Amino acid sequence: MTREPPGCRRVNSLMLYTFRSITSHRSSRPERCATSSQDAFHAFHPDLDFVRKFLKPLLIGELAPEEPSQDRGKNSEIIEDFRALRKTAEDMNLFKPNHLFFLLLVAHIIAMESIAWFTIFYFGNGWIPTLVTAFVLATSQAQAGWLQHDYGHLSVYKKSRWNHIVHKFIIGHLKGASANWWNHRHFQHHAKPNIFHKDPDVKMLHVFVLGKWQPIEYGKKKLKYLPYNHQHEYFFLIGPPLLIPMYFQYQIIMTMIVRKDWVDLAWAISYYTRFFITYIPFYGVLGALVFLNFIRFLESHWFVWVTQMNHIVMEIDCESYRDWFSSQLVATCNVEQSFFNDWFSGHLNFQIEHHLFPTMPRHNLYKIAPLVKSLCAKHGIEYQEKPLLQALLDIIRSLKKSGQLWLDAYLHK
Repeated sequence: MTREPPGCRRVNSLMLYTFRSITSHRSSRPERCATSSQDAFHAFHPDLDFVRKFLKPLLIGELAPEEPSQDRGKNSEIIEDFRALRKTAEDMNLFKPNHLFFLLLVAHIIAMESIAWFTIFYFGNGWIPTLVTAFVLATSQAQAGWLQHDYGHLSVYKKSRWNHIVHKFIIGHLKGASANWWNHRHFQHHAKPNIFHKDPDVKMLHVFVLGKWQPIEYGKKKLKYLPYNHQHEYFFLIGPPLLIPMYFQYQIIMTMIVRKDWVDLAWAISYYTRFFITYIPFYGVLGALVFLNFIRFLESHWFVWVTQMNHIVMEIDCESYRDWFSSQLVATCNVEQSFFNDWFSGHLNFQIEHHLFPTMPRHNLYKIAPLVKSLCAKHGIEYQEKPLLQALLDIIRSLKKSGQLWLDAYLHK
């Protein structure tokens, strides 16, 4: 793995390249055009005029040509072609949202919440109405999860402030989670997807070993926290069932308290207050608490399978300092488009396009996909797209393969 320069020099190098790129817009100087650090910056910041005000006081100089840089040695043609692709997307108005689309998403979530309450109110709290209501609410929670993702990526409103306000409402009041916790975690994932020590989504706390490098390293060091050659089996017991109701819920609540994030905590409390006021009359306090966790249990399965089918099956390794386009393509794959797949995954079946253009409204991702495919073909980069069932099965195959790599290294290396 490439040895990183001292941290201060590395940060200053990124800041200088990024700042010069957004202040001069499209510079003609070759060394600046060949850098890729600003591509990540552009991907996350739709309003460069706004962020320029905050970056200007941080400028300390310009990086000298002889200074070490992670950008040198990258394919400048790929970098320039990707920037041309982004310009094409802007010219096609693909970053312009359809507000009716998002309004309908909010409406169908509220409709499901209403149907759930009416089912219990009209049919009573028997087993069948309870199960039906739980599945409806789990569906509502999953869809609210995809919707908060849109606002969290600033892809709905032109003004970031309005995206942040609605994001807090959806993730807080409709889901009982924290916007700041999500932002901190999710943008690390987007900046360095599937990179150990940088992407929190591949930090598995020794429960799973992923990719090719990690299981071999664990095997060589004789690390056996769990029988990883069986991880594709115990995944069904501790993966989808427990991620949201146990790990995420604990992490979210502790993060809000430890960081004294009282605004997000207030939004989360509003969700739990609304839920218990609605369902305690039908189930009592203990019953409503069990009901809530059962809904989380169902939602967790949905969330884990959808989010992992695009990433866990791809390359997971240490930092290799690729350009923005290449780094996203090796870490993401797509699932074939259909009305159901789009709805079921919140359009995350277009994971490649979403990672390349995270602020692009999801309803436009399919429009840029053919151009992304063409760019991949031009540069010999693999563009993976597969049916939904195959994508789900590939999760298990990937875990099994990594587990076998660990066992072989553990026994023979």
